[in-house]
Amino acid sequence: MATKGKAPAKGAEAEAAPAKSSKKMLFIIVGVVLVVVIGAGAFFMLGGKGKKGEDHAEEKVEAKTPTFVVIEPFVVNLQQENGDHYLQVAMTLQVPNAPTAEMLKLYMPQVRSRLLMVLSSKKASELLTNEGKRALTDEIIDQLGEPFSGSGKGPVINDVFYTSFVIQQQ
Repeated sequence: MATKGKAPAKGAEAEAAPAKSSKKMLFIIVGVVLVVVIGAGAFFMLGGKGKKGEDHAEEKVEAKTPTFVVIEPFVVNLQQENGDHYLQVAMTLQVPNAPTAEMLKLYMPQVRSRLLMVLSSKKASELLTNEGKRALTDEIIDQLGEPFSGSGKGPVINDVFYTSFVIQQQ
């Protein structure tokens, strides 16, 4: 009977060994698959963001680089208060990008005409204060932001910088 009792025990061990081995193999396979999936996901996420991130960084640099359009100086008669007043002004427009700057250069006669109309409608006393200059800046941005003839929409003007601003009374 001793031999019969041992035989089932050896068979049970033999059956238990493959069960342990198959569980161990299953954990290894699941672990490897999990590592591959996580690695592939990380590769695609980091690989895709790297290229997009570089492009996005270039766009940010381009967007942050200011683009300016220089307006040549000119002289206008101001509205009369107590004698004749003249304004000699030179300015620079800040625009968001180079295509907008090119459009303004293309329509420069209309730009200068609009500026002349705005400036010649002012009185010297309105333009002597900082608040008056800020109001003038806002009005220039509004006027130049309207569409030009032949173009569908008006340009975006971010800011106006006065590089020369002289009011003279005669």
